[in-house]
Amino acid sequence: MIFQRALRRDLLSTAGAVFTTLFTITITITLIRILGQAAGGKIASGDVVALLGFSALNYLPIILNLTGFVAVLLVVTRSYQDSEMVVWFASGLSLSRWIKPVLMFSLPLVATTAALSFFLTPWSNQQSAIYKERYANREDIARVSPGKFQESSSADRVFFVEGVTGDSTRVKNVFVSSQRNGKTSVVVAKEGTVEVDKNGDKFLVMSKGRRYDGVPTQSDFELMEFDRYGVLVGRQSQATVGDTSARALPTIELIRNRSNFNDGELLWRMSLPLMGALLMLLAIPLGFVNPRGGRSANLLIALFLFVFYSNMLNYAQATVVQQKSTFLFAWWPVHLVAGIVITVFFLWRLKVNSRWHPLAVWSKFKRALLGRRMAA
Repeated sequence: MIFQRALRRDLLSTAGAVFTTLFTITITITLIRILGQAAGGKIASGDVVALLGFSALNYLPIILNLTGFVAVLLVVTRSYQDSEMVVWFASGLSLSRWIKPVLMFSLPLVATTAALSFFLTPWSNQQSAIYKERYANREDIARVSPGKFQESSSADRVFFVEGVTGDSTRVKNVFVSSQRNGKTSVVVAKEGTVEVDKNGDKFLVMSKGRRYDGVPTQSDFELMEFDRYGVLVGRQSQATVGDTSARALPTIELIRNRSNFNDGELLWRMSLPLMGALLMLLAIPLGFVNPRGGRSANLLIALFLFVFYSNMLNYAQATVVQQKSTFLFAWWPVHLVAGIVITVFFLWRLKVNSRWHPLAVWSKFKRALLGRRMAA
């Protein structure tokens, strides 16, 4: 009991440090990417925090799996380096006695990963798509920031206004440059208002302005003044549906509507919690190090195995999506191989610590032979 409490405490503290590090790195990289999209006008600046939260939920299952794997590996490695495992084995206890406390530690992580994978991650993908689609479907005049040139959604007009009212229905000092049929048209006006016709289309109606068509040095150049001039800035709004791909569908919808894309996404969601549990078990025999040596090699091997495991799951998912395999024959082989590898690693470590291991027998034989020589 004392050992289990101490081990649980070490695992929790190590996991907290590892999770904080990985989560901070992920959030920082994601924030830089989202801020770049906001600066480029692809998303609204007011949606940065919400999109950052949705992205964090999307990455959390992988972060939790890697956190549990690295935490168990570091704790086992430290036990070898501090010679605690020597005391452990000298007390007649086996390495397999680590399985139960590690599984108890892994249960909350695996349950959280399953909840994120099956429920929260699809919801976050759907909400993220809704935010982006809502911004993309806004009328052109609502995209305009005072004092900044802004391209329209159809990429054939450029707007510039000096000021916009709080409800975005009235602007002043308007500049609109459009390109149609290879001809440039520029409209400038002192003010404009947003009006909606009977069909629901929105127009920017400008007053007291001028319109320039063509190039001033050419013969077809035209200049006209107007008291009232309308420019279409938004069609009748449609309902925002968000992302309809498999990665944004609820898990129950994936089960009801079976297809190669849905089966591939279901395979990935099922594999994440299984992957987390198996990796934490693999970290127990993988954590062996020579107390006189370093532990960097173990971390490199662990990261390689994590990446290889994840890539194999991606490959299995791709075979289902490309209809090269079915869901029933693709979801279990990777985990079965991982289970076999874990069993082989455990058997190897248990035999190394056994007195009948070839290395132990050879060591005893050399000591006996040396003793005989000294007696002679």
